[in-house]
Amino acid sequence: MTKSTLIKNAKIVNEKSIFKGDVLIENEFIVKIADEISISENVEVIDASGKYLIPGMIDDQVHFREPGLTHKANIATESKAAVAGGITSFIEMPNTVPQATTQNLLEDKFEIASKTSYANYSFMFGGTNDNLEELLKTNPKNVAGIKLFLGSSTGNMLVDNEEVLEKIFSSTKMLISVHCEDEATIRRNTEKFKAEYGDDIPLKYHPIIRSEEACYLSSSKAIELAKKTGARLHVFHLSTEKETHLFRNDIPLEEKQITAEVCVHHLWFTDADYEKKGTLIKWNPAVKTQKDKEGLWKALLDDRIDIIATDHAPHTLEEKENVYTKAPSGGPLVQHAVTAVFEKVKEGIISIEKAVEKMCHNPAKIFKVEKRGFIKEGFYADLVLIDPAQNWTVSKENILYKCGWSPFEGVEFSSKITHTFVNGNLIYNNGTFNEEIKGKRLLFNR
Repeated sequence: MTKSTLIKNAKIVNEKSIFKGDVLIENEFIVKIADEISISENVEVIDASGKYLIPGMIDDQVHFREPGLTHKANIATESKAAVAGGITSFIEMPNTVPQATTQNLLEDKFEIASKTSYANYSFMFGGTNDNLEELLKTNPKNVAGIKLFLGSSTGNMLVDNEEVLEKIFSSTKMLISVHCEDEATIRRNTEKFKAEYGDDIPLKYHPIIRSEEACYLSSSKAIELAKKTGARLHVFHLSTEKETHLFRNDIPLEEKQITAEVCVHHLWFTDADYEKKGTLIKWNPAVKTQKDKEGLWKALLDDRIDIIATDHAPHTLEEKENVYTKAPSGGPLVQHAVTAVFEKVKEGIISIEKAVEKMCHNPAKIFKVEKRGFIKEGFYADLVLIDPAQNWTVSKENILYKCGWSPFEGVEFSSKITHTFVNGNLIYNNGTFNEEIKGKRLLFNR
């Protein structure tokens, strides 16, 4: 039996334009987009007057902590928060316990998600210094890509053997995503500050320890290697103005072999916020200066940076309350990323069309995600309605993350997500979830 939903009178944002219209969904797919679609029997109608309709965000970098770290988060809790935040698809990282560094361990994560994820999902295969043979078995059609840590964000997933690194870059045609921070620089800086402060290093030194130099050294080296080997490289979470000049904007996205991402926290916070927020905004790479933030925005707007993501990485408050050297880096963001970007739309920093391009269209293009990321007939109905005139404040009472906190606590947003459709199903409706239906494994046109 066909299940039909008609979204009427929406301000539809898609492919650099905004137009008022209706969208008809049948089962999983968008079947018609028009200025006006007449209402027929057995169709559920949603009046979207005054609201924006955007494609669901595709978040290309999250850490949902399952398996092995589920005291912090799990796929069910974090995908639920993501859907409430307008994220309909996510790509999760391999640094769980055990790490997803064999095909069997990778498939174990897909199996968990098939039963528990509210959003559509994919997982990256983790490269190490000694798993090239296993890495090359990765199926490009149903796995998002390869993830390499070139800085020790996650202990023994550090790939620091240059011969191995070149072999990985030379051997796979799959998209390689990298975390770029130079390990030797970070260790040297850490020892210097530990000598002065012991373990209780003031947070303001975090961006000096994990410095511009550490980021630039690593990202420039990765880019040089990609150019040498012809690898398809995607550089995660840029945090410095200097790094943005390593990337091109003089060719179409589809022709780029080297692409870049920026995360919401690097677009929102600066080092001035450490005094108030402390370890709650301790990320790797570090939140840096106002100049860096402005440089990241400039590069995002002129298309040197291609994607906005979250790097959602929850930890418990108890863990975060440790001294500097023991407090883990990362924070929860999926529930608030889209509304945070919409706040920057209100401030006139970015247009809605550009925001949708960076959060929805470009991840679909870069990863070649099948039939998602756009509002198009024949595409999956992954859709989000946003009310641009509904104020709300982030508080403990409305946070959905398992860790129970947010770096945005106390922030008043002036836009609110009211409805989220995943594969044509209304999963989130003004605070209420349909918990019966789960997301699908993402497929890729490769």
